[in-house]
Amino acid sequence: MEDREILDRIHGLVAESHRLRYLREHGDVTEDAELARLEELEQGIESMWDLLRRRRALRAAGLDPNTGEPPANVSPMRSQAGC
Repeated sequence: MEDREILDRIHGLVAESHRLRYLREHGDVTEDAELARLEELEQGIESMWDLLRRRRALRAAGLDPNTGEPPANVSPMRSQAGC
C-alpha cells in the first residue's frame, strides 16, 4: 500500500465518521450503533496513521518503506574494519 492510498483510506474513514455523526444527530442511527462503529473507525484511522508513520520513518532511514530493506539500487556498505 502506497502513502497516497493510506492517506485516501484515512480520509475515507474520517468522512464516514462525519456521516455517522450526522446520521445520529438526525435520528437515523442509534447511539449504540454510532458508538460501536465510531470505535471501529477510530481504530482504523489510528492503524492507518501508524502505518504511514512507519513508512515515513523507514524512508527517512534510507530504507524501502514496502520491505524495510535498503532500496535495490543501493549497494550495502562494506565494513572497513580490518582493512
